[in-house]
Formats: sequence, C-alpha cells, structure tokens
Amino acid sequence: MDDLETRELRYFVAVAEELHFGRAAGQLGIAQPPLSRAIRRLEQRLGVQLLDRDRRGVALTEAGRVLLREARVALDAVAAAARRTRRAGDPKRPLVLATKAGASHELLRRLLDTLASEPGAAPIEVLLCEVGEQARLLRDGQADVALMHRPFDDLAGFDTEDLCVEGQVAILPAGHPLASCDQLTLADVSNVPDLPIARWPRLDGSYPEGPGPEVHTQSQLAQLVALGKTLLVIPASSRAWQWPEHVAVPVVDAPKVTTVIAWPQSSRSQEVASLVRSAAGLRGGWGVVQVDHRAYGRR
Repeated sequence: MDDLETRELRYFVAVAEELHFGRAAGQLGIAQPPLSRAIRRLEQRLGVQLLDRDRRGVALTEAGRVLLREARVALDAVAAAARRTRRAGDPKRPLVLATKAGASHELLRRLLDTLASEPGAAPIEVLLCEVGEQARLLRDGQADVALMHRPFDDLAGFDTEDLCVEGQVAILPAGHPLASCDQLTLADVSNVPDLPIARWPRLDGSYPEGPGPEVHTQSQLAQLVALGKTLLVIPASSRAWQWPEHVAVPVVDAPKVTTVIAWPQSSRSQEVASLVRSAAGLRGGWGVVQVDHRAYGRR
C-alpha cells in the first residue's frame, strides 16, 4: 500500500471532527463531492471502513477513531517539523523557553541573568503559558526548551535535566482560619467544606472528581481563592503570582516536586545544549528547596 498523504489525513480529520461532509468541505474550502470521493478512496486503500454513513448522519467506526487519533499526531508532527526547519534557518532567531506563568520564578530569573552574562549565548525568548501547555509547545515546535515539573507535567518523549526539588504550599484566602496556621497537612486541606480544593485537568485533559471548581487558568484560580471559593496546593516557587488577598502555608507531607528543563529528544541544536548546560550549572545553588512559613509573608 502507498504511504498516506498529509492531504488525505487533513481531509479525514475534518470529516471526523465535523461528522458532516458539507461542513467539513466548507472548512477545507473544497466542494463536497471531491471530499466524499477522497474519503472513499482512503477507505479502499486502507481496506477498512472509517465512517458509518446512513440517513441519520455520519459516525466514526473503531478504525476511524484510531485513524483520527493517529492522523492528529502525524499532522502535528509535520507542522512541527516545518516550524522547526524554518526556525533553524534563521541564524538570528532566539531560543524559545516555555514556562508556566509564575512557576519557578527565581530559578528562571537566575537562568536568564546567567545567560545574559555568557558571551555568545543565544538570546532567549520566554513564552509564558498555562498549566500543562509546555509539552504541546515543545512537541509542535513553538518552543525549544521548557521548565516543567515532575510528577505533574507530561514528560513523555523529552530529554530532561533535574534542576531543583521543592516542597508545596497551600494558597488560601487571607481571612480563612487555616491561613493562620504555621503548617498544614494534606488531610487538613483535602476536605474543607467551605473551601473545596481546586481541580486541575489531568494529563489526558479530564478532571478528577470533587466539589471544587474546575480551573483552566491561573488568573481564574487566583480570583477564586481571593473570593473564598477554593484553595490549592502548588510547588512553593509557583506562588510568585500570589495576591495580597492570599496566604501561602507549607503543606508538610505533600509530595516533593522536581523542576526540570526539558527539550525534544530529537533536538540536535548546539544552542539548546548550551542552554541546558547553563541551567544545570545553577543546580548546586538550589538542591532541595526548604518550605519555611517565615519566607511566605504572613498576612
């Protein structure tokens, strides 16, 4: 069988996502009959039925669901390859470092200061993102390296270098009784009736069960905490975005979090290798970051 073409995959993904040939054709900017014929040819070449068609509409078969998943990955990889190639052809381009907004703030500042003082170091562009977005930015070629956190972030397919280990803190509304504690445990914060813990998406995008609000952005989360609607437990360094209406209290039995610098395993960039070496050189000054409530500005 001949190799699949990216055009065929784009056509199929459009139909599979819309489950309607007319809407998919409009999205692709082509007429419906050529699109229908293209999908039929694709099914014949693969020897499987990808779509169930009847008077009620269009539905994916099991084979169609597999191809939709694989086609998305393949098209993303093609787009990323083109993006990385264009970036590699620009000798003046900066390296793009993705990091969650507010996370590892002091480490990031020290890294940027170190790179600024190194002769010949590539310029760095910092790409701030929301929770869990670093992996996508690395995979699709929008970022060259990223600061990420084990065990929370998706590190599959990346090389990593550990930079520091830290504890976690609870971010609470300043007026809540728990905010006056010197330290807390996970049991203390896991079942607070008037302050349910916020729910972040898992790696697969689903949310854990619970009464707390589903959160999507840190600005949303910060306001919900300030309004007394939720609390959260985060790595100690991520409290850089803490508002005056918040208090951070160490959670003494929360799992330690490792900050890593990550990059695609396929990268052969000397500039990326140099950046990683610079980041690793800061490691000795961090080690395990102790969580001490005296460092958190009691209010």
